[in-house]
Amino acid sequence: MSVGMLDHFNIRTRKLAETVRFYEEVLGLTKGDRPDFAFPGAWLYSEGKPVVHLVDIAPTSEPQKPDSGVVHHIAFASRDYRGMKQRLEAKGFAFKAREVPGGHIWQIFVSDPNGVLIELNYDAAAEGG
Repeated sequence: MSVGMLDHFNIRTRKLAETVRFYEEVLGLTKGDRPDFAFPGAWLYSEGKPVVHLVDIAPTSEPQKPDSGVVHHIAFASRDYRGMKQRLEAKGFAFKAREVPGGHIWQIFVSDPNGVLIELNYDAAAEGG
């Protein structure tokens, strides 16, 4: 028996358009097909897989949570560390970059429009480090 790999994460947002733009224009995900649910939202794809599910809570009285709650961050195995740093700088996003002790992983941390902390991990050897 195995739980398997993480499939996706879901964000409930009052900022649907802004959140879609962040994941598309900043992180490079692609908005794609989504089942015809009875509530509005969007699915964002990475490498053909819908990894970010968004639910638009603007039509409801549900309050917007300021961050990801007890989940501290969501991490992606990523490529092109230098390119992402340049993209974030060009778009004016605050981020933190660091090297994991031991020097094998480089990381970038950036928050989405809902305050969800996103961790991008890069294999230092593959990135020329």
